[in-house]
Amino acid sequence: MEKTENQATSNGPNYRGIKAMPFVIGNETFEKLGTIGTSANLLVYLTSVFNLKSITATNIINVFNGTCNFGTLLGAFLSDTYFGRYKTLGFASVSSFLGMLVLTLTAAISKLHPPQCGSGGEEAGRCFGPTPWQMAFLLSGFGLLVVGASGIRPCNLPFGADQFNPNTESGKRGISSFFNWYYCTYTFAVMISLTTIVYVQSNVSWSLGLAIPTILMFLSCAVFFAGTRIYVQVIPIGSPLTSISQVIVAAFKKRQVELPKQPWISLFNHVPSNSINSRIAYTKQFRFLNKAAVITSNDSIKADGSAADPWKLCSIQQVEEVKCVVRLIPIWAAGLIYYVSVVQQQNYAVFQALQSDRRLGKSNFHIPAASYIIFAMLTITIWLPIYDRILVPWLRRLTGKEDGLTLLRKVGIGLIISVFALLISGFIEDRRRIIALTEPTLGSVPGKGAISSMSAMWLIPQVALSGLSEAFALIGQNELFYKQFPENMRSFALAFLFVGFAGSSYLSSFFSSVIHRTTEWLGDDLNKGRLDYFYYSIAALEMFNFVYFLICAKWYKYKGSDSNPGVMTLEMNHNNQHEQIPAV
Repeated sequence: MEKTENQATSNGPNYRGIKAMPFVIGNETFEKLGTIGTSANLLVYLTSVFNLKSITATNIINVFNGTCNFGTLLGAFLSDTYFGRYKTLGFASVSSFLGMLVLTLTAAISKLHPPQCGSGGEEAGRCFGPTPWQMAFLLSGFGLLVVGASGIRPCNLPFGADQFNPNTESGKRGISSFFNWYYCTYTFAVMISLTTIVYVQSNVSWSLGLAIPTILMFLSCAVFFAGTRIYVQVIPIGSPLTSISQVIVAAFKKRQVELPKQPWISLFNHVPSNSINSRIAYTKQFRFLNKAAVITSNDSIKADGSAADPWKLCSIQQVEEVKCVVRLIPIWAAGLIYYVSVVQQQNYAVFQALQSDRRLGKSNFHIPAASYIIFAMLTITIWLPIYDRILVPWLRRLTGKEDGLTLLRKVGIGLIISVFALLISGFIEDRRRIIALTEPTLGSVPGKGAISSMSAMWLIPQVALSGLSEAFALIGQNELFYKQFPENMRSFALAFLFVGFAGSSYLSSFFSSVIHRTTEWLGDDLNKGRLDYFYYSIAALEMFNFVYFLICAKWYKYKGSDSNPGVMTLEMNHNNQHEQIPAV
């Protein structure tokens, strides 16, 4: 039966669940195929079409990826505070499509990119870089993609989960199924992008190769808007950043106030009726923040029990929610340093492949350099079912824990695997370079150097180990943040992780620039540089980061631990607020 908007609002949201999935999953699939298909080979595009130096192209990609990830914080804030996930996703999807269209035009129209190296009559053999106007047009496309990613990344997963009723068994199963489909479509998109689309871009035509993901992104927009009338849309209830700011400001204002001897009894403890968060017990860490909940003679309380001025008096529930965030910051910092290894290996594995033998067997078919990253995704895809179905039951019996391993142990395993991946990367690069300098080569790469006769298949171990480290560290970190953040901050938690990825990209760019200016390790021609030394230096950094993480993990308290036994817990408030668009 159809419902009007008013009926849906008064009687509760009209969850469509599975009926909404063709639109949500279709949008997810096309969007990932489009965005991944565009970004997967951008490094090669900038060096081969825009004739940029390797270090310049790498820095542009690092800054681009970093800005996309950092922008998710703003996207999550605007979504939660003003627009809601539906409007944010719609606007961001259109922006992504326009950004891809701009990039496609830079490849299709000759005046929008510099001439190919080796052309130009009397200037034959020279490489001309892009003009300021060509670069400005290119960067405008990147800017539109940044806006798109900033809105899509923090909202995609929560919006899909919004379509299921979290208070019913079928809804809970539907949410779980959606997450499985989400990661399934992500893997599918990566496989297609790093094989078919990358091959078309590298071996057929950049114009066609960029047009394909642009068309896919257009289909994503069309499918998304086609399901508008049946979506459940969560009403924005305010950004958690405001609540965090209130606690910090109130605690600072009351920095001279003494804490009571029994804070779990004496502190202000009002819980709003529309709260969707479960009650968090009082904890002893960060007691300075508890001062925000101390009731003084200057504080006023309304008739409904709430504080008259939330910037002077906050509830202990708000304080504990902020503590959840603060406790995760050191873990987040360790993840930021860890992801530097992932970024650098993905970037420079492409350059290693370009100067290696990419022939498939004895045929003349050359595997695109960017396609070797697919082995990281294959490793994740193969490993996760093995871990979930075989290792977890065994670890559960061994450790007595439901998940087999604690989330922090998962992350720690990923961090130490990344160190071994970097050491192997350095060893393989050393062998590739020696073979290039001592044995017959297979031609040369324009603007770079000779192609080593070492098979690029030797890059698979380093890429696969990098993927295995992601399967532990990144997935473990995602799960940790999702479970340890309060319910109303889970979109913010996802954005917080993306901000960490942004910091990793910026740090990677800074690290590469410093090494490039102070050494000769990162030349355009890898045969004349020492990329292996670069890998070893990052491995040393990651080893220090692992030790730092162990210290943080020992100090960390999971949500609900270290609480006073006298604190009573309240039931979770299930009064989720939604608005329903009328059905067709």
